[in-house]
Amino acid sequence: MYLYNSATHKKEEFKTHTPGRVEMYTCGPTVYHFAHIGNLRSYIMEDVLEKYLREAGYVVNRVMNITDVGHLASDADTGEDKMLKGAKREHKSVLEIAQFYTDAFFADCQKLNVKRPDVVQPATGCIAEYIQIISKLVDTGYAYLAGGNVYFDTSKLERYYIFNDHDEEDLAVGVREGVEADANKRSKNDFVLWFTKSKFEDQALKWDSPWGVGYPGWHIECSGISMKYNGEYLDLHCGGVDNAFPHHTNEIAQSESYLGHEWCPQWFHVHHLNTPEGKMSKSKGEFLTVSLLEKNGYDPLAYRYFCLQSHYRKALVFTWENLDNAAAAYGKLLNRIAALQPGGDVDAAVCQDYKDKFLQQMGNDLNTSMGITAVFDALKAKTNDATKLAMIGEFDRVLSLSLLEKAAQLREKAAQTVQSGGSGYLITGEGDPEIDALVLQRYEAKKAKNFAEADRIRDELNARGIELTDVKGGANWKRV
Repeated sequence: MYLYNSATHKKEEFKTHTPGRVEMYTCGPTVYHFAHIGNLRSYIMEDVLEKYLREAGYVVNRVMNITDVGHLASDADTGEDKMLKGAKREHKSVLEIAQFYTDAFFADCQKLNVKRPDVVQPATGCIAEYIQIISKLVDTGYAYLAGGNVYFDTSKLERYYIFNDHDEEDLAVGVREGVEADANKRSKNDFVLWFTKSKFEDQALKWDSPWGVGYPGWHIECSGISMKYNGEYLDLHCGGVDNAFPHHTNEIAQSESYLGHEWCPQWFHVHHLNTPEGKMSKSKGEFLTVSLLEKNGYDPLAYRYFCLQSHYRKALVFTWENLDNAAAAYGKLLNRIAALQPGGDVDAAVCQDYKDKFLQQMGNDLNTSMGITAVFDALKAKTNDATKLAMIGEFDRVLSLSLLEKAAQLREKAAQTVQSGGSGYLITGEGDPEIDALVLQRYEAKKAKNFAEADRIRDELNARGIELTDVKGGANWKRV
């Protein structure tokens, strides 16, 4: 497999510290509000990546944090804690807010067929691990105390900017949104490892530490959780592109300074989902959620399909028209699969050939659009329906679009059933009312023993590229 590496700015062959095993970490949500569908784009693409790796034969240990403390309104360690902000908004405790929105996040993931990671760790559960890391950083001179807080000293690093070649002036106060002066910092690039009294005047969650009562900074959480559950060598770190700086930059700085060796060689960043007005945000009033998609009549998996049509390293523009187009394409795909008839022998050799091609195409920097194309290639393959369904089932273990399940539902529920003389006649196809009507007319002609008319209709269907198969109790058609 070849993946684009944000740390080296090039596509590289994917390798792991332990052959055949992937230690994978994905930045989880800050659970102070619902996740919007822009957030969820990242989790969808990370889910596909994990499932691809498993299908390619790797043993994967995927770890995710839940940020329930320490993430301030600004990534530059200023402003109010987002969890406290959520608690005030809803007149609940921080822990109540955290539990409610954690549950809501995983409910959305379930609707989108996003697998729950092997390890899900709330940040509040690893305070001892953060203190251990920070203590060593202080002892070795990588961190310092100022104004009651503990800061990481970026001047100790040979290279701080990993993902972008930032100009020093880009971080000047007033130039980049969210960067504010902190008189305690020796350098504007330094960041907080542990907050104490200077920051938490009304902080709900706080713990004893060698530096006073306080709470961890946002960046230290992911390092501590990953080291606890992934070990000292992380193979693959994932997140949204907006996390690359400063969050992931700071993770690398503190982790490698603590460990004394390279921490994670491969970084996978998913780009933004934008609206025509710009980047999606929770601060712009009503924001787009999975629940809102459902309220407007969309299957959440139509949104997953929408995401998979585009490459994860390209910004994706959301409009209702674009989602309509994706939903229509998804529906047509399901109808084509529903037109296949289950049963019969599977050609294992053909199935394996198509699976190998699928893995090869998807393995080119997680090319999900080619993964969807592989499904259409399977539908057009010169083989029987049983083999086609088997191939699609293999692909969908990675794509997770519920293709076989929803196609089965269409066969059972959405097929046109016509009652005539007490007997049912079932038409299954690709959901085209005009074709269904012609198939029904042919049935009625045969029933009336007007075989010339039945043959004429069949010829018309053939001329339209429709392959018609009579089955017990009805007929099945598909485009060829």
